Amino acid sequence: MKQTIDPLLEQPIGLMAGYFSVAVVELIVFLSCFELVTRYRCWHEIKRGNLAASLATGGKIFGLCNILRFATARSSIYEFMAWSFVGAFLLFLAYIMFEFVTPVFQIDKEIAAGNVAVGFIAMAVSVSVSYVIGACIA
Repeated sequence: MKQTIDPLLEQPIGLMAGYFSVAVVELIVFLSCFELVTRYRCWHEIKRGNLAASLATGGKIFGLCNILRFATARSSIYEFMAWSFVGAFLLFLAYIMFEFVTPVFQIDKEIAAGNVAVGFIAMAVSVSVSYVIGACIA
């Protein structure tokens, strides 16, 4: 299969399509994983107008895309796939640590209740950690 794909990736449009396809798949997979571990349904809360859930979800999307951006610095699309997956997994672990290690309150419960301050901090954590992860994988 690699012999079939590599000639396509030598063309700029093929390479762009490859990066884009991998990015979309990773976004879907990791946003689904985030949806599974949160105690609230992200998209349901956003539909209801929950700004806290929107901020937290937007931070996750930005964080994932930021990691994908840094991963494009790798020399091949295969390294891009590996490093972007590793980076997204680290962001996922950071979210779990943030949720379960915060001693003062439960992050998911506060976001589900519409606490915008907590949603903003969740967004800031996702974005900030993505920059650290990105710098490490670039």
